[in-house]
Amino acid sequence: MPATADPRLTEIIAAHQGLEGPLLPILHAVQAEWGHVPGFAHDQIALALNITRAEVYGVVTFYHDFKEVRGGRHHLRLCRAEACQAMGADALADQARARLGVDWHQTSADGRVTLEPVFCLGLCAAAPAAQIDGRGEARVDAARLDALIDEVLA
Repeated sequence: MPATADPRLTEIIAAHQGLEGPLLPILHAVQAEWGHVPGFAHDQIALALNITRAEVYGVVTFYHDFKEVRGGRHHLRLCRAEACQAMGADALADQARARLGVDWHQTSADGRVTLEPVFCLGLCAAAPAAQIDGRGEARVDAARLDALIDEVLA
């Protein structure tokens, strides 16, 4: 490890380095620790796993669950897939953007909520679907969306 290695990052890498395919578990642990995968981590992870920084960056940017910048304390994800669109997801998206004063991938001014689109939550039969802090919500209507937003703004 370089002399400027982050001690906590060193611990995370060491805890996962022996796994088969350790990059994803390391990135998940890093994001759990910092709320995103900070740029400083790329070099240290790449060096430890004997891969290029570009490979680390490629994985971070390929998977939508990894964030390059810290988001809000809460994450509201709205399904944008066809089944949800057919059941009114576009109106819900407009409602959420207006209520939070943000667009997709943005965080409310108070830092509480990041709004993210997702292209399937696996709840197609119970569309439209949403997810708040990892908890799935089915058959979301305008009133339920307002309740979800109220929950995280409280």
